[in-house]
Amino acid sequence: MQATQRGSKVLFLHMAHHLLEIRDLKTIFSSDEGVAEAVSDVDLHVDSGETLGLVGESGCGKSVTALSILRLVPSPPGRIVGGSISFRGSDLLALSESDMRKIRGNDISMIFQEPMTSLNPVLRVEEQISEVFRLHRGLGKKDARAASVEMLRKVGIPSPEHRARDYPHQMSGGMRQRVMIAMALACDPSLMLADEPTTALDVTIQAQILDLMNRIKENKGTGIILITHDLGIVAEMADRVAVMYAGKIVEEAKVRDLYFSPQHPYTVGLLKSIPRIRKGRDKRVKRLPVIPGMVPDLRRLPIGCAFRERCEEARAICQEPPELEEKEPGHWVRCWLR
Repeated sequence: MQATQRGSKVLFLHMAHHLLEIRDLKTIFSSDEGVAEAVSDVDLHVDSGETLGLVGESGCGKSVTALSILRLVPSPPGRIVGGSISFRGSDLLALSESDMRKIRGNDISMIFQEPMTSLNPVLRVEEQISEVFRLHRGLGKKDARAASVEMLRKVGIPSPEHRARDYPHQMSGGMRQRVMIAMALACDPSLMLADEPTTALDVTIQAQILDLMNRIKENKGTGIILITHDLGIVAEMADRVAVMYAGKIVEEAKVRDLYFSPQHPYTVGLLKSIPRIRKGRDKRVKRLPVIPGMVPDLRRLPIGCAFRERCEEARAICQEPPELEEKEPGHWVRCWLR
């Protein structure tokens, strides 16, 4: 058991054994203009065979959370300054760098958002995928190349035997993204961090990739953290959803509960902004609701609730920082008004 204090109220959180469990994670970035808390006091978990959707506006801390799990936060200027990240019972923050290298790409893989900044421009695609098989599976050069071609086939790249010989710049953005996905799935990881995995893909390939991820999850029991702006993909893929705002989790629930009964005003605003097809005679296009204001500067966050200055329901009590509380079974909200 872990107890957290807020005023006279004590909240007990049951510490279950999960595939991945993050507690009180804090990651900061330092600059001449101040310190930005990119991730602040984040608690998350994901189980084997489960998909956790992580959503929120750009700059809210989603990608930094994933980079923190793999200890890939660029340092300087970034640093993990607090919390724990437990994977299969081992604290990743306490492991040596050599032990982390054995985990990255093997037990935990990541599909990065920008393939051109992640792929080596001077190495052929087959060399980059083959490295994963040689390093983590001990395959020889010939077998590793055959396995690489098969992975390219699985992610829908046409003529994989020939495209494996291409350099990244010879491929389209969508094909480069599929190469990144092939690398991430190569060793059947126990946990996959997917940062906008289908952003550059057309809807047909997107469906193929999501289906492939689902099959791997079902067949191998892989846990997935799916980072995306696409709430439609989250509804289709995820079992639970965590909503981030200004580096903190503001709401977490099962997918159905969050979509049908959102509690935090920020979550309500996100869901209202989804375009909907109008039925019947009245098909006039109406302006989508927007969340007023701008995302706050992480170096100068508002006092109290970070969403307070954009919230139409804000009250005086919102000048005090709210805690993440379980309002209903499995439904956590960081809001004084709920």
